[in-house]
Amino acid sequence: MQDLIHRLIAATNAFDVKAALEVFAPDAVIDDVSVGQTFAGSAGVRRYLEQFFVGYHTVSKVLSIDSHGENQALVRLDFSGDFGQETGRLDVTTNADGLIAAIDADLD
Repeated sequence: MQDLIHRLIAATNAFDVKAALEVFAPDAVIDDVSVGQTFAGSAGVRRYLEQFFVGYHTVSKVLSIDSHGENQALVRLDFSGDFGQETGRLDVTTNADGLIAAIDADLD
């Protein structure tokens, strides 16, 4: 799980949407309370990454990863970009194939 999360962060920090999408299941869902939207499937995840990571030049730093079993982890992050600096969390769930199936995201 930690490798998967670090791959996601490395890809988003490089603004490499294609590489970031490779860690998501095709039917993945990102529910981001801080923006009040849910992004479903590959097209939705792509839109989320392009809008909130590429669009805002967001760079993320992992503060902690707390695993909850084999397929779930709570990730605390420091985000910086055109919006300033924020901290937040990603509650990440993976599927049987080891890909991200769901992320519940929120800022502190």
